[in-house]
Amino acid sequence: MSTIHWTESNTNSNTQRHAARWHFESSTPPPRTVVSADDRIKADTAYRLACEGTGLLWRGDYHNARQLLGSLSRRIERRTTRRPTQKPTLQDGTPAALFHLHRRSRSHRARVLGRLLVLLEDGYRLELRRAPEVRRACAEAYGPWSGPMVVPLTELLGVIGAHQWRTKGVRVPALGARIHPHYGVFSPVRGEYVDLVAQAPLPPPCATAFDLGTGTGVLAAVLARRGVGRVVATDSSVRALACARDNVRRLHLTGCVDIGGSGLFPAGRANLVVCNPPWLPARPTSAVEQGVYDPGGSMVHGFLTGLTAHLEPGGEGWLILSDLAELLGLRARGELLAGIEAAGLRVVDRIDTRPRHRRAADTTDPLHAARAAEVTSLWRLTHT
Repeated sequence: MSTIHWTESNTNSNTQRHAARWHFESSTPPPRTVVSADDRIKADTAYRLACEGTGLLWRGDYHNARQLLGSLSRRIERRTTRRPTQKPTLQDGTPAALFHLHRRSRSHRARVLGRLLVLLEDGYRLELRRAPEVRRACAEAYGPWSGPMVVPLTELLGVIGAHQWRTKGVRVPALGARIHPHYGVFSPVRGEYVDLVAQAPLPPPCATAFDLGTGTGVLAAVLARRGVGRVVATDSSVRALACARDNVRRLHLTGCVDIGGSGLFPAGRANLVVCNPPWLPARPTSAVEQGVYDPGGSMVHGFLTGLTAHLEPGGEGWLILSDLAELLGLRARGELLAGIEAAGLRVVDRIDTRPRHRRAADTTDPLHAARAAEVTSLWRLTHT
């Protein structure tokens, strides 16, 4: 646990030294220097200090802090869209180069915006003028109160947004119901992969299914609603397991869905093993990014190499995977097929769908060409 320190003047103009634990869901370390800031600070000054790595502990109006975030964001945007002073290399225009440049740009943006800080005091109380009530949202995200903590305002906004998602839920047409994502758990807003699992033919018989990396539990719920007698779901994230249990309870499926442990595969064998792994082989920088990025494609590899040992005779493994990594040049097109063959598996069928999310139609996205061409597939695999 990291601690940050700062000094402030009290009503008698005496300087007092303060300390609180640092919390940031990303891998960004705490700022070495922290200064107090309020409504009087100029945006240019705040931007310069943030770029230098100085943390700005906000003591002014809450809504003014949000406006300052917008000003910092616009300054970052102007900087990143300036015409480069160096001539591009031969590889600058490749999809992989654009992807890594995009990631670096987003990382820089998150790092600079993450220097605007707020203090959460007794019971996650936010003592700022016109501040919203955040105690319940913070307790849901962070657990029981354990002392004062400093977080970036961007993270607190994410916590507030996650509370709203958790309260209202995300409608899943394949379920005819809502799934309620928790903070730090990837939300099932991309319905195409859920529809694939809802429509693919189940292997006969299908008394038992495993859902690997269950997240919110949405696929486990879909399988149970389709009539699978027993579904066992696993995930490496404690937050995901709690989220999946909550959703299974809300959907009245506790009698047929068992939310298991943190290993990839549960013990035993099943007629069907479903895996919707992170699609991009890159390093995640926050908890929620673990639903998108998987270093080296380790989860895909673990699923393929372990599948035959966990399938009943005649059973199937369903791998739901986008080809975005291939379109971006992050994975060779033949790599997946080679992995399937090496694991002693064969392809029964492949069901494809096209993306329906907003980014696929956003021509301003630097990765638009790849996103527009993306295909998500459900690979039906069985023993050779």
